[in-house]
Amino acid sequence: MSLISVNNLTKIYGSGDTAVTALNNVSLQVNPGEFVAVMGPSGCGKSTLLHLLGGLDRPTGGHVMIDGHNLGDLPDNKLTELRRRRVGFIFQFFNLIPVLTAVENAALPVTLDGVRPAQARAKAVEWLEKVGLGDRQSHRPDQLSGGQQQRVAIARALVAGPALVLADEPTGNLDTHASDEIAALLRQVANEWGRAVVMVTHDPRIAAYADRILFLKDGAIADETILEPKNGKNANVVAGKLQAIE
Repeated sequence: MSLISVNNLTKIYGSGDTAVTALNNVSLQVNPGEFVAVMGPSGCGKSTLLHLLGGLDRPTGGHVMIDGHNLGDLPDNKLTELRRRRVGFIFQFFNLIPVLTAVENAALPVTLDGVRPAQARAKAVEWLEKVGLGDRQSHRPDQLSGGQQQRVAIARALVAGPALVLADEPTGNLDTHASDEIAALLRQVANEWGRAVVMVTHDPRIAAYADRILFLKDGAIADETILEPKNGKNANVVAGKLQAIE
């Protein structure tokens, strides 16, 4: 059974002559443990799709199913609960709280969910160790590199045990070396830890870490490519497809 099932998803902003169709009848499925990248030109609907998958926005038409739950049928309190427990979010600019340490930032989702402080801290420590930051637990964000801050953000996204991780340009604020490390870590999140990962990116080299790429254009899926594992030419294939649809 698919973890995510999207049918005829449509999002229109505004009305009348000023209406803008951000997504137009998009349908897709994502399985547990699958790493899917979403690419396309600016304004094609990539971030809108991610927001709708995460229940951060409501569609104009169609529906999103996660773990058998139709997001459109959930009242706000249940939608908030599902987001907190079943979906992890990773952003381009990390969104860490400056005055909190790495372990406090990573523990935040379960702390807010009512988990006892000692248990929340233990979960955060476990995930910081898994993402390679076991020796940086007491550091604040301004004491960490960009790549390390993004690792804290990944630990925070995973601490509640979500089935789905949504990443919006997670390497967009990093140098090449750190970008590759984060992309490889997201690959591990899918392969080793069994989470579905949906990542928006503009970088063909980073998208090449995924199992499958969806190319959006004008709010619709223009192409879909399944990548061969560990094929060194994947980035070139992705770049060629992206150029063709732009």
